[in-house]
Amino acid sequence: MKSNLSLGYHFFFILPFIYGDCTVMLEIHLSDQSFTQTTSEEREREREQMQSSVMAVLSTSPVPRRHDARMACMANGASSVTQQRANASRAALWAPACTFFPLKSRPAPPPMALPSPPHPSSTMTLLCGALAFLVAAALGVGADDPYRYFTWTVTYGPISPLGAPQQGILIDGQFPGPRLDCVTNDNIIINVINQIDEPLLLTWNGIKQRKNSWQDGVLGTNCPIPPKGNFTYKFQTKDQIGTFTYFPSTGLQRAAGGFGAFNVYSRPRIPVPYGPPAGDFSLLVGDWHKTSHKALQQTLDSGGPLPFPDGLLINGAEKTSSFAGDQGKTYLLRVSNVGLMTSINFRVQSHKMKLVEVEGSHALQNDYDSLDVHVGQSLSVLVTLDQVPRDYYIVASTRFTRKVLVATGVLHYSNSDSGLAGPVPEGPGTAGFHWSMLQARTFRWNLTASAARPNPQGSYRYGNITRTRSIDLANSAAVISGKQRYAVNGVSFVVPDTPLKLADNFNITGVFTWDGIPIPPGAAPAVLGTPVLRFNLHDFIEVIFHNAENTTQTWHLDGHDFWVVGYGSGRWTPDLRKRYNSIDAITRHTVQVYPGGWSAILVSLDNQGTWNLRSAMWARQYQGQQLYLRVWTSEKSYSNEYDIPHNALLCGKASGLHA
Repeated sequence: MKSNLSLGYHFFFILPFIYGDCTVMLEIHLSDQSFTQTTSEEREREREQMQSSVMAVLSTSPVPRRHDARMACMANGASSVTQQRANASRAALWAPACTFFPLKSRPAPPPMALPSPPHPSSTMTLLCGALAFLVAAALGVGADDPYRYFTWTVTYGPISPLGAPQQGILIDGQFPGPRLDCVTNDNIIINVINQIDEPLLLTWNGIKQRKNSWQDGVLGTNCPIPPKGNFTYKFQTKDQIGTFTYFPSTGLQRAAGGFGAFNVYSRPRIPVPYGPPAGDFSLLVGDWHKTSHKALQQTLDSGGPLPFPDGLLINGAEKTSSFAGDQGKTYLLRVSNVGLMTSINFRVQSHKMKLVEVEGSHALQNDYDSLDVHVGQSLSVLVTLDQVPRDYYIVASTRFTRKVLVATGVLHYSNSDSGLAGPVPEGPGTAGFHWSMLQARTFRWNLTASAARPNPQGSYRYGNITRTRSIDLANSAAVISGKQRYAVNGVSFVVPDTPLKLADNFNITGVFTWDGIPIPPGAAPAVLGTPVLRFNLHDFIEVIFHNAENTTQTWHLDGHDFWVVGYGSGRWTPDLRKRYNSIDAITRHTVQVYPGGWSAILVSLDNQGTWNLRSAMWARQYQGQQLYLRVWTSEKSYSNEYDIPHNALLCGKASGLHA
């Protein structure tokens, strides 16, 4: 584990706010040298009570205006003390963006030189404290929730992953982008500077964005960052662990790079169901085109299909990725399929792989010779270097394709000078969809392991929960107005110029259609539309994905995990519910649906917001195989959803409105 965070923290807040004609500078020192193990629900109740008390104070203490407040939080060794300093200079109120450092991680800055204040009244004292705690409560600031800051500059740059020079999308000059490591409940602040010549968004694949779909980074929730512009993402890895990725979600930019690994480690006090590995490696595997992303997008815009890939990459290279380890030690390999369209099979020559994690869930620890990883999916395996010291092939190859593409890397024993030996190991070969489906059914939830919280994963008995709704979704290929499109239940999604989330927030009409697709799917010709399905917060729903096409599909849902309770061939019927895995189905965010078959998932819609349900096969998503869910309750509360951020970009019909 790379992160080693102290269990005790000291915060030093400087909070400027407006009171009358004065700018009041409030310093608050908070110390906490030990964690109190409380549930997120308990913390939310405490925050709600705190906010109610604060609002009672504010209702009797007139404050002319409130914009946003910025707290500068710095590590400091002083004992807890509350001080107030008033400054009668011009009023200013900044935006909340709290800087956090672990205790003793760096020296405390010198004290700020501020003029001596007049003696504050008791009302001012109470107001100062109330405002400070209001900001802290609203942001979820706590001793166990550190902040991690990043500034990423996105540019074009020359790359040659398949030997031919082409223009790639780089983050801080890197292809693939920098690996982002953090810990459960960390607050992530990423200022993304767009230096390419087209609008840009980054999405955080698998990060749930609890109560915060404003940060999801897809066109249904966010306006893109314009060229030469920037946007600061602010989100929390709330109650999550595991292996995830990020990538550009606008156009076909993903075909040029801009993707990277995003790993969330367990907190030190939460047990992990395997011993600490000697190290871990992220392997970003995916298909690749030599054609530029702009040319690929033009092909799709003209109504053509995406051509077959030119190659397969491991961490941006076809053959040169290398991973070194010591004989006898065990390493964690985090494998993600970041490609556009093809499933892959992954294997390590002469070594068993023990599956331990699937997209944020600890898995039943079975051994495998090779593993299928479909587009948009991630998993983690333990590999022990228990063979004769030399170099061994790491192999990824395409699945279910007539032409098999292969990428190789090297597993190097540090005590060996011997190179690779023997042929590249073959994958499942002619073993097709049925073999892959049988393997997928062996991916099971580790019921006794703790995930992000101390309680075992199996303590959530999803099989005993009554479904509130069941929906059938069928993918299809269609030609509309002479162009290739893809549809869900006969509706091919058209991205509007106003994000759906903004339209809903500002009550802007004419942007999308509530519900807007036939359920169950009908036989009418496909049409264009912008459907948003409505659900109530805490609905527990069943979704059956139907795939009548001859290619494997993958579906991804933002904002949630789901239990994959069944796969099957042929037509789904209600009687097949008897065969569902209601005990230990794996939870994940992306599920495959095999040709001529179905997959069934159960989802607890416990995260309010607007969420994208899409094909993870990016050309299909771009050409219409997606829709959005709106999870909502009429109760207005920070326990359910955060307000629109102060720095939200506004576009389309929302241009000129105020966040």
